[in-house]
Amino acid sequence: MKVVVDTNVAAVANGHSAQASTNCVVTCVEHLQRITNGMDQLVLDDQWRIIGEYQNNLHSGGQPGVGDAFLKWVLTNRTNQRRCEHVSITPVNKQETTFEEFPADPALKDFDPSDRKFVAVALAHPKRPPIWQAVDSEWWACRGALERNGVTIEFVCEDDIRQLQR
Repeated sequence: MKVVVDTNVAAVANGHSAQASTNCVVTCVEHLQRITNGMDQLVLDDQWRIIGEYQNNLHSGGQPGVGDAFLKWVLTNRTNQRRCEHVSITPVNKQETTFEEFPADPALKDFDPSDRKFVAVALAHPKRPPIWQAVDSEWWACRGALERNGVTIEFVCEDDIRQLQR
């Protein structure tokens, strides 16, 4: 299966999310291992926007957690076409926070600009891979609008995100 992985899945796998349960951390670890073990293929943009965000939030050296090890794996395997696939996305502003591929849906006008690249990558790919998401409540709040626009989100910690909404 091809997947897009939001940064918070790796951050949770590192144990860097106070709102994530132990079960959520384990689930995020298992999902990342599906990629690193070759069961799933990671989809990225071809201009390092997603990798750059990973690098800003994770560390590929030092005392790595599982999310950090995932970043190291991404940097090592980014050009291995069996492991990673790249798509082009088209920025419409200099800050590269909005993309032609991002839906022009008014319900998504306030969607986090730093997360739009993940949506754009999923929509630019011909197979429309799901985006793995852990405990970011904005994604949960926008799930209906995203799904209406052809974006599949797999909430790998759905119990946790539901608890956060209460």
